[in-house]
Amino acid sequence: MQVVEEATRKGALLDLVLTNKEGLLKDVKFGGRLGCSDHEMVEFRIQRGGSKAISRIKTLDLRRANFGLFKELLGGIPWDRALEGRGVKVCWSLFKRLFLHAQEWCIPLRKKSSKGDRRPAWLNKELLA
Repeated sequence: MQVVEEATRKGALLDLVLTNKEGLLKDVKFGGRLGCSDHEMVEFRIQRGGSKAISRIKTLDLRRANFGLFKELLGGIPWDRALEGRGVKVCWSLFKRLFLHAQEWCIPLRKKSSKGDRRPAWLNKELLA
């Protein structure tokens, strides 16, 4: 959907602003020039949805982790005896299970913070679809 409906360069409609959703752009204004350009500036606001997406993703809170206990739990396992005579897949499976169990005990989870996201808040899944 084309949003620009006025001439932006010497009476001609040359500059385009396209959107895939009606009502997404608000307060479209034309006027003024930037530097030495012979095109009119097009200014607009992007309408955000009414509700903020709530992230249910949890991540490890390494700042509150008890690494001493983690080291103690994994260090107390007699790895030579535990892994002796077993195949690679079985050893990996056992190590992974014990590691994740120790992680569960020693490293709390927290809700993933939205600050530091790479995308601006207005650039949501709906816009990217």
